[in-house]
Amino acid sequence: MISAPLIVSAVAVVRDRRVLMVTARRRDVYYMPGGKVDAGETAAEAAAREAFEEVALRLAPDDLEELFEVRTQAHGEPDGRQVHMRVFRAYTDEQPAPSAEVDAVHWTTSADAGRCPPAGREVLRRLVGLGLID
Repeated sequence: MISAPLIVSAVAVVRDRRVLMVTARRRDVYYMPGGKVDAGETAAEAAAREAFEEVALRLAPDDLEELFEVRTQAHGEPDGRQVHMRVFRAYTDEQPAPSAEVDAVHWTTSADAGRCPPAGREVLRRLVGLGLID
């Protein structure tokens, strides 16, 4: 039996044709800043909350622009378990800083796709398609 999909939200902070990604504690893959949508919260609220928890960015949910949803195999989960990730563009001049959950922040391009799990690779591909990153 395949488990229910993981419902997550992420933020895409784009600067100089690069997008912000993170490495989590004890992991070497690049992820979008984001995480699971909690009960009673909208996808945009989850994206803003996770951005603050992971990279100390204060974002207003109403200011986030939904770009697309990625549906693919969830990284580190049994075959067939999907992740449904809604990606929101965030506009901010604040400097991201790693939090307790995150080891480092990275400004990435499509050249970094090999460091990403399936959802991250798809996000990079779509951001290139939108002309936002190299």
